[in-house]
This record gives sequence, structure tokens and C-alpha cells, in this order.
Amino acid sequence: MAATQSDKAARFRALHQGPGAFVIANAWDAGATKVLAGLGFKAIATSSGAQANVLGKRDGQVSREEALAHCGAIAAATDLPVSADLERGYFDEPSAVAETIRLAAGVGLVGGSIEDATGDRVSKPIYDFSLAVERVTAAVEAARKLPFVLTGRSEMFLRGQTNLDELIKRLQAFEKAGADVLMAPGLPDLASVKAVCSAVSKPFNFMVGIRGKSFSVAELEAAGVRRISLATSLYRAAMAGMIEAAHEVKDKGTFGYLDRSVVTPDLSTYMQS
Repeated sequence: MAATQSDKAARFRALHQGPGAFVIANAWDAGATKVLAGLGFKAIATSSGAQANVLGKRDGQVSREEALAHCGAIAAATDLPVSADLERGYFDEPSAVAETIRLAAGVGLVGGSIEDATGDRVSKPIYDFSLAVERVTAAVEAARKLPFVLTGRSEMFLRGQTNLDELIKRLQAFEKAGADVLMAPGLPDLASVKAVCSAVSKPFNFMVGIRGKSFSVAELEAAGVRRISLATSLYRAAMAGMIEAAHEVKDKGTFGYLDRSVVTPDLSTYMQS
């Protein structure tokens, strides 16, 4: 019997309370979701960047309707909990962010993140503090009426605002507003990760995927991290393999990639319902 959303949400919450950190694997479509589930991951996340590329767009150019349709297909492909990268909620207004959470639950998601990046990378990359908190508060209020785990996410370090004290202030405010999980991509070193984890009491999600700013599960656990997401890194690895193989065919007229171990597994073994 298929798991209910309440069951999935309860399992997802429990993962954050385990004895160590868990890895949530980011999928880009239903097929990748089934493979990752078959490999034994306990939860699935989406990636806005991978999602956009799958839809033939750049990150940040996907509409709420498009994103939720894509995320819904991923959620429908598995009985695992699925948490989505909901970016800024696709709108500025807190009420619209709350509606995004309600709609996200409606397509089968049991978790998602709301970030403080505005989408305007040039003139105003980050929402003012008060509005950022108000938006997370609205998302939390919507999530409380649903089986939904809400992640409050600050993009400060990805947008060139690298004041750690200010970042911690935001995360603490998101925690006070009721966010279940906290997240801040782009932290530069383990000392910063430890400082953030020590400053909050809710589970912290570390995002792997930035070269030189990604650390082992053991190191992140020791720093206090409870959840580790992979962003677009698995998608980029898959596309790198495709591009390498396509270059071989186009430039050399050979098909050596067929013999390389990276493509030999029978993916159908992971596709069982």
C-alpha cells in the first residue's frame, strides 16, 4: 500500500533526529528518482538548477506552475519523502509564498525550502531582513496546517554577502519563526559550518556541490550537520558523462564509452515499482 503524505512527512522528520547526518539525494526527473531510491537513499530532494536545465531553461526562469508539475512527477515516482527546492516561493509577497507551500503539498511534496534570494542578482540579490523573516513566517504558517517540513534558507554567502554574524542572525530569526530545518549554501569552511550549527537548535542542512567548499559526511557530522543535500552535483556528473560520450562519437567516430564501467549497470534493476 502506498505511503500517505503524513507517513512520509513523519519519516522525513525522523531522519533529522537520527544518530548522525543523513544524505538527501537530489533527483532531476522520475527516472533518476527511482535509481536513487533503488540505491538506498532514504529521502529525495529536487534541485532548482537541475530542474531548470531539464526544462531547457536557466536556473530562476522556471514558473511556479512548471516547477510544481516537475516536482509532482518526482514525488509520484517514489514512496520516499520528497522535499523541493522552492527557491523564493516564486513571488515576493508572503501570502504568495504561503500559497506556494499549500500547492507544493498538493502535488505530493512533504518538504521544501524558502530562501531569501530575490532573483535579482545585480541590484538587490537578498531580501531585507524583515521581509525575509516575514516570508519564512508565512511559509511556516502554511506548513503547520499540512504534513510539510519547512526549511528556512539564506543565500547570503552565494550572493556575495559573507558576513557570518549576519547570516546567523537570519537563520536564528527563521528558527524563531518556526522553520523546521535551516540551510545556508556556500559556507567556506568547516569552522563556519560548526559556528552556524552551534548557533541554532534546529537541524542544519549543508549543501554539497561547490568545489573546494564540500566536505565528507564524517566531517560534516562532527561539525553538527544533520542533513546533507547534493544540489545539482549528481545531475552535473550525469551530464558530464553524456557530454564526454557525445564528444567521442562526434569528434572521433568511436563508441568506447559503451565499454566503460560507468554505463554498464542495468538501470532497469532500479526501476522496479
